Order: sequence, then C-alpha cells, then structure tokens
Amino acid sequence: MASAAEQLASNLNFSAFAKAEDLKKRIWFTLGALLVYRLGTYIPLPGINPDAFAQAFQGQAGGILGLFNMFAGGAVERMAIFALGIMPYISASIIIQLMTSVVPTLEQLKKEGEQGRKIINQYTRYGTVLLGTVQAYGIAVGLESGNGIVTDPGWFFRIATVITLVGGTMFLMWLGEQITARGIGNGISLIIFAGIVAALPGAVAGTLELGRTGALSTGLIIAIIVVAIAVIAFIVFIERAQRQLLIQYPKRQVGSRMFQGDTSHLPLKLNTAGVIPPIFASSLLLLPATVAGFANTGDLPGWATTLLASLGHGQPAYMIFYAAMIAFFAFFYTAIVFNPKDTADNLKRHGGFIPGIRPGDRTAEYIDFVLTRITVIGAMYLVFVCLLPEFLIAQTGVPFYLGGTSLLIVVSVTLDTVAQVQGHLIAQQYEGLIKKSKLRGGKRGR
Repeated sequence: MASAAEQLASNLNFSAFAKAEDLKKRIWFTLGALLVYRLGTYIPLPGINPDAFAQAFQGQAGGILGLFNMFAGGAVERMAIFALGIMPYISASIIIQLMTSVVPTLEQLKKEGEQGRKIINQYTRYGTVLLGTVQAYGIAVGLESGNGIVTDPGWFFRIATVITLVGGTMFLMWLGEQITARGIGNGISLIIFAGIVAALPGAVAGTLELGRTGALSTGLIIAIIVVAIAVIAFIVFIERAQRQLLIQYPKRQVGSRMFQGDTSHLPLKLNTAGVIPPIFASSLLLLPATVAGFANTGDLPGWATTLLASLGHGQPAYMIFYAAMIAFFAFFYTAIVFNPKDTADNLKRHGGFIPGIRPGDRTAEYIDFVLTRITVIGAMYLVFVCLLPEFLIAQTGVPFYLGGTSLLIVVSVTLDTVAQVQGHLIAQQYEGLIKKSKLRGGKRGR
C-alpha cells in the first residue's frame, strides 16, 4: 500500500490545481496587484519635462541610476511616481537587521516572537519614511540642477516631489504586504521581480534585431541562449543546496510513558546571504561613476579620472573589486542573519544535540565552522554568477540585459513562489487524503 506522502504527491496535478479555489483567488489577486504597480511606473512626476529628463538620464544609465531603474521597473527612466521603488524599504530592513545584532533592545524584541516582530516592522516603516524623504529631496534638488528638466523649480516643486515619491514608496510597501497576506509569494520580492522581468521582452527583441541586421551572428545568439539556460540551472541547483546537520533528541519520559529519541536535521543553505551581497557591491562600485557623471569631468584631477576609467564595466580593476566586495558582503551578511550561538542555545533548550559534539559553546563553534566552510562555496558561486555576464560583455560586446544580480533575483523569487504554490496545493489535497486513507480521525465513506 502506498504511503500517505506518496498518495499526496500523486494528487498534485492540474486537476488538483483546478479544484484549489483559494489558490486561484490568491494568484488573481497577485496578478492584479502587480498590474497596478506596472501602471504606476508610467504615471509621470508632476512638473517634469519628460524629453529633457530622458536626455539627461541617458548619460547616467550606466551608473547607479541604471541599477535603481532596473529594480524600479523603468520608473526612474520615466521619472514616475514609483521612481523610488521599494529600495528605501529594503535599505531600512537591512539597517534594522544590522542594528538588531548590536542593539540589545532590538535583539530582545527579536526574541519575543510575533509581538516583537510587529514592533520591529513598525520601526522598519518609520525608517522607510525617513530614508525615502532624504532620497526624494535629493532627487528634487538634482532635477532642479538639470537644464530644463523642471518647469517651475522652487520649494513648491521640492515639497510636491517629496510627498509624491515617498507616497509612492509607502503605497508599494503596503501593496507588497497585501500580496504577502492575500496573494501568493513574497510581495516585496515579487514587485522587484515584476520590475526586472517587465523589460525582458524588449531586451530579447533588441537582441534578435541585432541578429537580423548582422551585428550579432546566429551562432553567438544560440551560444548566449545555451549559456543562459546553463547558468539558470546552476543557480537553481545551488539555491536549493543545503548542508544538513544531524540533530538527535534523547529518550524522555512523560508521566508513565517513555518516548523514543527522535532525529532531525538542521539545514544550512549554501547561499545564506541571498542576493544582498551583489546588490551592495554593485551600488558601492557604481556610486563614484554616478557622482562623477553629475559633476564636471574636466574639473576632476588626473588621478580621479584614471581611477574612474579603471572602475568602468569590463575593466580588470572593476572585476577584482566587484569580486572582493561580493565575497566580503557574503560573509558579513551571513554573520548578521544567522547566529550560531542562538541556534546552539535553542537546541540545548529543547534537548537536541549534534552527535559527538557537546551541547552549548562547542555546538556553536561547530555550527560556525561548518557555516564558514559552506559560505566560502556560496561566495564563490555568487562571484561566478555575477562576473560571468561582465566577462561576456567585455569579450563579445553583447548587451546582456539580465546581469548576475537580476538573474539571481528572478530565479530565487520564482523558486520561492513555486514552493508556496506547491504548499497551497498540498494543503488543499490534505483533507481529501485524510478521507481516502484509513488514518484515525478521517471520515470514512459509507
């Protein structure tokens, strides 16, 4: 007779999806929310001359503005009401995570469960408003410094810009929370995912047009497609890879009953830091070029001009610094989000232990040792995925749209969303499995 898990797996098919009414409602809600987001990226900011701004943006598309424009789904290029995107919220979340590790009050809130998490989320929202206000004011001043970009510069334009851009960010934050609660997948991640994928059809069409005109050979385009598929498969493999530590629980007696010891596993992801290291590294490397782009290049000293030229895309210095910063942030952020000491204390509190390792500090040291080793592999993986497009661009001149960072985001969000869909289908089929099986408590058909 098939096991309960085998029966459950056999029921996960298209017919099961058709019967999952709640799941379909969640998917439709998610698609509707993402459509609202995409429409907002086309509503222009009041008081802007679109033609003058588009001309000014082209000169900075290769800097940090291009990176933000990718995450904002093209809203920066059009200077729409969602131009700030969701980045202030992500920055505030990272800052709060860093502060949680060094501020005892926040660390205690993190350990208080759901109530503490709500308070930390509220602090994150306040931080989002503060960061968004500073960034929006900087954007307003920067727009006024351009030639003919602002039709009526002044304090009224600055205040209106700050209110509009911060309001757009807060609306996106609320929309992401609604998707998480009432839709499918992580709302914030899906908003970034939609912004990146939205320009993909145009990029594919542009590449095919280069092939039609003879700028790119057919063999090179086919090679690009093969490499892209191989890299995506590699990302999926690594993102799902785990190092599982065996955890044993001793026998225990409850009343007059003796319960046998149980075994479990502590999963450690190879890439614990996720996509944060490439985002940080890209932002810091592109920042000098962006600042220099707004300044007058002729006024810069010779050494600064040489440094900026060496930090351009495809240059050896850029590759070296990019790889080093990705590796650094991979270790740094892993140390922030995963605390071996807390994990060891939780295992000791529940009676769990790693075979051959003494509970407490020795367990924390062992977990830290294993985590450090697998983080080396995770950092090498991030460096490879992020530098491969840069090498291909430098060698072939092919205009890759999906760089390493955006490709990681797209694949990771897709995996998480598919996992949630499978989870909803399993929950939908669970009741039917109980009815069909002879498990105690199941309703038997007459």
